[in-house]
Amino acid sequence: MSSSQLIDTPAPTTSAVPVGGRAALRRARTRRNRRTSLPARYLGYVGYFVGAGLISGAVVHHPLDPDRYTRIAGYGALVFLAATALNEFVLTRERPGLPRMLVVVAASLMLSFGIGMLSGGLQHFADFPGRGAVLVPLGLAVSFVAYVIKDADTPWQRIFSLVGLTVLIASAVAFVGLRHVAASVGEPGEGGGHSHGTAEEPEHRQGHGEEVPPIAPGAPDTPTPPSSPTEEGAGESTAGHGDGHNH
Repeated sequence: MSSSQLIDTPAPTTSAVPVGGRAALRRARTRRNRRTSLPARYLGYVGYFVGAGLISGAVVHHPLDPDRYTRIAGYGALVFLAATALNEFVLTRERPGLPRMLVVVAASLMLSFGIGMLSGGLQHFADFPGRGAVLVPLGLAVSFVAYVIKDADTPWQRIFSLVGLTVLIASAVAFVGLRHVAASVGEPGEGGGHSHGTAEEPEHRQGHGEEVPPIAPGAPDTPTPPSSPTEEGAGESTAGHGDGHNH
């Protein structure tokens, strides 16, 4: 081999570093670890169901205690939105822009209430037939619309497609059918069903195995005070003098 060939031979190069250097490699490795993290994926998966479960119970039982179940619905919405942020923005390969993020958050909130209405109405239909007959078809329609808007691979025009028409017809049929069932079943009585303590049951006080009768309407609420020991002793002495001890 000639000297010119030795001079022209390129020197061995080291492995090429991608554009961005070590910092880019670290960021890519961090994103990959997030996607494959079991605890993160588990929390994102469970968050959907916990949030929807809280909302489903709140929308059904709301008339019983509006303040309490409004708070529960708010907690459920926060849990569902946190799971959405984890799944859609942290564990995803590509983060969407700000406009898309706002659309996803709004659609996820609507989806959580749609699923909550559907599952809660089905679960407690026997307890609240009239309310369940409205929640089930409404939840079906709302959840479908919200899912189409949330899904990045589905254009929103699919809401008015054949699938959307099928969902609309199914919701209408479910509403008519469930209203008929609710009318035939009727609302549960105050003493039974899923009252959660709202019905006031009569309390019977018992003493020495004998039941105290309830107070009659119009009778005074204040009980008659018992006789004092002095009066009882006087009565006994009077009775004693009347039993053959006449002076």
